[in-house]
Amino acid sequence: MRNKPFIKDLYALIPLAISGLLCITLVFLLWQKTNNTPDFISLLTSFTSIFIGISGFLAAIIMVYLASSVIGIKKTRLNIIDSLSTVIKKMHNFRNIIEILLQSKMWLPGLKEYIDEEFEGLTFFDVKEFYKGKSKLAIEFLQESHHYGDTENLYLELKSLLMTKPKEKSIPKNVYYPKIYSKDIIEKWLEHKCGSGLLYYFGYKYGIYKETLDINSVYERHQDKIIAIANSIDSDTFEDSSFNEVFLSKLGDYMTTDVLPKLFQLIGETDSKLPNILRYLYSIFLLLVIFGVLLPLCYLLFNLPILILIISFAFVISIIFFIATTFYQFLSKEINN
Repeated sequence: MRNKPFIKDLYALIPLAISGLLCITLVFLLWQKTNNTPDFISLLTSFTSIFIGISGFLAAIIMVYLASSVIGIKKTRLNIIDSLSTVIKKMHNFRNIIEILLQSKMWLPGLKEYIDEEFEGLTFFDVKEFYKGKSKLAIEFLQESHHYGDTENLYLELKSLLMTKPKEKSIPKNVYYPKIYSKDIIEKWLEHKCGSGLLYYFGYKYGIYKETLDINSVYERHQDKIIAIANSIDSDTFEDSSFNEVFLSKLGDYMTTDVLPKLFQLIGETDSKLPNILRYLYSIFLLLVIFGVLLPLCYLLFNLPILILIISFAFVISIIFFIATTFYQFLSKEINN
């Protein structure tokens, strides 16, 4: 299994190696020809205009394709940005609901002080990654005999959703709603299924936790506000919802299965680099312009040594050979990716 990537890399280098050998061979043969046949320099010079024309034509085709592709990518990216802004608004609204829940009185007395003061600086990520041994506080927390019915984990999980960086240790007084979320924090949320706690505690296991999570203690005006925010997230999903355990579990499920994955996907697409096929073609375009157009023109204009023209001919022929032997392979690789 380990040899396969090496074999693939070696296989990909074969056309490049052959093209390099072809270029060196052509330079040697053409140089020998100019030394042995006096008229060959004149013949080679007479082909220069045709050679420049062919190279320029190929470069022009590639340039037009590159330009049209970039325009297409830009349009696609604008559409992605529009979709991303919609998902970011949903994430903002979800975090607004979490902020209200964290500040509410649904938690057991003393829980907030226990987490925020006695275990100040402890995060949900630290607890979930205790096995890495990076946080002694997390290990100490897990060894504690908790007195809040295991709701400590839900409290930490919801707090993590108000953070904007994985290494943050506390939530600022004024929760930050960024224009765009860091990919690092989204990866952490997805990795540890942040938000699914609402589904677990208020859905699957509500019968166990209904005595330790008093949702009726949430002020009525805050309940109405949360329902209104949820409807702004998705009016079809949360239409006619009432503030109860079913609503909260549905909200957690919606965020973990819909909003967070879409947020991660769209941010990844906006960060995507130029496709490999375009970088490949741009490299070919650049080499054709330099060796197929500029060097021959300089030879004609400034009476440069014939070796310059020989290198130009040999290099462009090698480039065309390289394109012929690698383009199909490159396209297949791009489609499979």
